[in-house]
Amino acid sequence: MQNEKEIKKVVKEKYGAIAKKSQSGCGCGCGTSNKIVGYTIMKDDYTNLDGYVAEADLGLGCGLPTEYAEIKEGDTVVDLGSGAGNDVFVARAIVGNNGKVIGLDFTEEMIEKANRNNSKLGYKNVEFRLGEIEAMPVESSSVDVVVSNCVLNLVPDKKKAFAEIYRIIKPGGHFCVSDIVIKGELPANLKKSAEMYAGCVAGAVQQEEYLKIIEDAGFENSIINKTKVIELPDEVLEQYLSLDEIKSFRENKTGIFSITVTSYKL
Repeated sequence: MQNEKEIKKVVKEKYGAIAKKSQSGCGCGCGTSNKIVGYTIMKDDYTNLDGYVAEADLGLGCGLPTEYAEIKEGDTVVDLGSGAGNDVFVARAIVGNNGKVIGLDFTEEMIEKANRNNSKLGYKNVEFRLGEIEAMPVESSSVDVVVSNCVLNLVPDKKKAFAEIYRIIKPGGHFCVSDIVIKGELPANLKKSAEMYAGCVAGAVQQEEYLKIIEDAGFENSIINKTKVIELPDEVLEQYLSLDEIKSFRENKTGIFSITVTSYKL
């Protein structure tokens, strides 16, 4: 795997380009070296949810964390990797006028797009902040609920990310995140590709390791609310693997999953 700085550069460039082009239908796993392959094998349908804003939905998720996040009216919610604001606006519909929703993203183009979307909506209790998940510009013990949709997988230092999530959540609060995990062993070329990291898969860790990182950060009573199998199309695998390697990958039944996890700070 390339170093952390290179990975972040690739991710920032990829998602900055998506924001500029307003390209949708490009969820985790769709990054290639020369184009964006538009397929939505990971994306869940938001269109029937209160607060849904089509312009904010770039199809970048792999789950629907707000469905399981137990957000209440009046809560303060932080969405990590908020992109154009999709989950933020859905959360805003739940917290109402007395709550607050903060979107955090490290891509300037996404922050700009999210702010444009919010200016059309006129929400006074929605804010988008530029920053990194490993060092959030958010006050300690100030948040009721943290949500994230297929973003933590892009963070090279997941231990630091979950430590930061723990820091900003109030005692008694919790997080609900959708993310990509692995069962089995990924082929070496997928694991070491920074470009594929921007597509979420190369950055995935084993499900057991993922849950252990959450536990080590101090969270308790973790629940996997939903598991979804992710099948990478051959057109994506061909960017990184030979035909024989693809055949072996299929035969080994390496599992790539989207999981939605809730865990609590007691």
